[in-house]
Amino acid sequence: MATIMMQLFNGISVSSILFMAAIGLAITFGLMGVINMAHGEFIMIGAYTTYVIQVFFKAHVLQVFFDWYIVVALISSFVVAGIFGLVLEKLVISRLYERPEDSLLVTWGVSIILQQLARSIFGAPNVSVTPPSFLENSLKVTEHIQLPYNRLFILLLALVSLFGVYYLLYKTRQGRNINAVMQNREMAAALGINTKSVDASTFMIGSGLAGLAGCALTWIGAIGPNLGSSYIIDAFMAVVVGGAGTIIGAVFGASFIGIGGTEFEFLTSSSIGKVLIFTSVVILLQFRPKGIFARRIRALED
Repeated sequence: MATIMMQLFNGISVSSILFMAAIGLAITFGLMGVINMAHGEFIMIGAYTTYVIQVFFKAHVLQVFFDWYIVVALISSFVVAGIFGLVLEKLVISRLYERPEDSLLVTWGVSIILQQLARSIFGAPNVSVTPPSFLENSLKVTEHIQLPYNRLFILLLALVSLFGVYYLLYKTRQGRNINAVMQNREMAAALGINTKSVDASTFMIGSGLAGLAGCALTWIGAIGPNLGSSYIIDAFMAVVVGGAGTIIGAVFGASFIGIGGTEFEFLTSSSIGKVLIFTSVVILLQFRPKGIFARRIRALED
C-alpha cells in the first residue's frame, strides 16, 4: 500500500509538470488553431535558464545566499521562455493561424533548430542543477511513506500557476478578450478587440508557463537538448484528452496522462505502460473526439 501511495504521489507530481506545459498549449491551440511542435523546446529553454542562473550563483554569489537562486530562476525561466515565444509568434506563428498542418511542419523545424542551438551552446551531454538545500529532504508521513520536498514544491508551483491562469482568464480584461477571441475571432475584432495583440500576449504567456515547467524539471532529473521532446507528446495528449482552450480540460488531461501513465508503468513496464495509456486515449477519443471538456465556439450559421 505504501508503494502504491508513493507511485500515486509521483504521478501527481508528473501531472503538475504536464499541467504547466499543457495549459499554455491548450490556450494557444484553442485560440489560434496552431499546432506548436516547438512548445517542448520552451520547456528546454526554461530548464537551461535555470541551469545558467545556478552556475552564476555558484560562481559569483556567497554560498549562504545560494538558495535564493530559485527565486531568480523561477522568474527568469518564465520571462526568457516568454520572450522566445513572443519572437516566434511575431516571426512565424502569426502567419500560420488556422493552418494546423502547415504549423505542425514549420514548428517542428523550429524545434530542431532550437535543439541544435542548445547543443552548440551547452553541448550534447546532459547537465544537472543542484536543488536548494530546503528541497533536498522529505516529509515523513509514515515510516514507509516519505514525500520529497522537491516534488511537493512542484505541486505547489502548479497550483499557483493554475490560480494565476484562472485569475487571468476570468477576472481580468485581458482574459475576457482572450475568451472572446477564442469563441468568435471575427466578432471580437468587430467589437474593437486587437486580436493580433491578444494572440501575441497569450502565446507569450503560454510559452512562459512551459519555461516554468522546465525550471521545475531541473530539480527531479538531468536536462539536455532533447528534454522538450520527452514531454511534448504527453502535453499534446493532455490537451487532446481534456479539450483545447479550457483550464479544467488541461487539469483533467494532465492528471489522466500523468497519473495513469505512472501507474500503468508501475504495474507493467515502461514500454507496456506507454502502450496502455495511448490505448486509453484512443478509446476515450472514440466517445469524445473533441476532448472531455471541449470548448463551445460561437459562430454564425451560414
